[in-house]
Amino acid sequence: MTISRRRYLLWFLLFSLVTVTAAKDSPKSKYLLFVGTYTEKESKGIYAYRFDAASSELTPLGIAAEASNPSFLAIDPSHRFLYAVNEVEKYKDANSGVVSAFAIDRQKGDRQTGKVQLLNAVASRGADPCYIAFDKTGKYALVANYTGGSVAVFPVQPDGHIGESSAFVQHVGSSVNRERQEGPHAHWIETTPDNRFAIAVDLGLDELLVYRFDAKTGSLTPNNPPYAKLDPGAGPRHLAFHPNGKFAYVVNELQSSITAFAYDASRGTLHKLKTVSTLPKNFLGNNDTAEIKVHPGGKFLFASNRGHDTIAVFSIDSKTGALTLADHFPTQGKTPRNFEIDPTGKLLFVANQDTNNIAVFQIDSNNGRLTLTKQTLQVPSPVCLKFVAVE
Repeated sequence: MTISRRRYLLWFLLFSLVTVTAAKDSPKSKYLLFVGTYTEKESKGIYAYRFDAASSELTPLGIAAEASNPSFLAIDPSHRFLYAVNEVEKYKDANSGVVSAFAIDRQKGDRQTGKVQLLNAVASRGADPCYIAFDKTGKYALVANYTGGSVAVFPVQPDGHIGESSAFVQHVGSSVNRERQEGPHAHWIETTPDNRFAIAVDLGLDELLVYRFDAKTGSLTPNNPPYAKLDPGAGPRHLAFHPNGKFAYVVNELQSSITAFAYDASRGTLHKLKTVSTLPKNFLGNNDTAEIKVHPGGKFLFASNRGHDTIAVFSIDSKTGALTLADHFPTQGKTPRNFEIDPTGKLLFVANQDTNNIAVFQIDSNNGRLTLTKQTLQVPSPVCLKFVAVE
């Protein structure tokens, strides 16, 4: 072998080693996992973990920020800021919860502390806000006030501070369940995939209220028709769109079911297809559903059962939107509330509120079935899970 050839071979081996190492340590594989909680018992606020997607390794970072009932979280598209709804009834003597804005510590890689610093807070304009999400431009945060029975939109400044609401809608009405549906209870709101409409899920009204959303002004205007109806007493809670944008799925808390809708993006209308149960036929106990998500690949849908304490897994027919139950998987705890699919699409994290733990499952890419991993996170009263990339 000639000297030049040896040099070339040595150079090639060194380049390959550097390339593999760089790929392994790529920032795209580094994430923070934030956990929103209820703080009536042991919790102090928002907790953080470091997550390596390449190895699935999780490192506890402790309390990210002390806060009162930061039940649901949202990350802005720049990954620089975290937002929380503080699920409380009173704020500055008003019947309102709080929307809080935090700056995320921007140290890189393994130096990431997971700490967040409060920037500011504003009134949510309704009691007990329970959901927050960004529009597709990242310039507005949309909030659902559960007890207040209202929805609101808040502009977000480039420096992360959140402004006073640009839109507010008070829902009106009731439904057949006198204990849970005596009035409106907005539980979820997000914009549609094209950002032209916003859909609010109201448990108290058995309705999906559709608004035309103006991304320039942050305004909400009732669509025509203004809503889609669920079965009386269904108690719709959360909604998930299929990646193809043609179907939407609503998990019904009071009925323990999922209703599939065909979605017309040109008109912002929802056409009800079919409702299926999230429970096995022989289950006779009490149950409330909580969360629903479609896998990024579009082949599977997951929903959480509180009472049966399982994740129900369904396969999806991408042409018709039809759901077929695959199986139920125990969540290794009580009252599984929110759950989240990790950024790789390989793992599912389930927040068990009443047993203070987060169970981690491997997702079978062929059939969506869940296999419990050896990792279990201990967090007091976990409610919401959000990943953010470390850049």
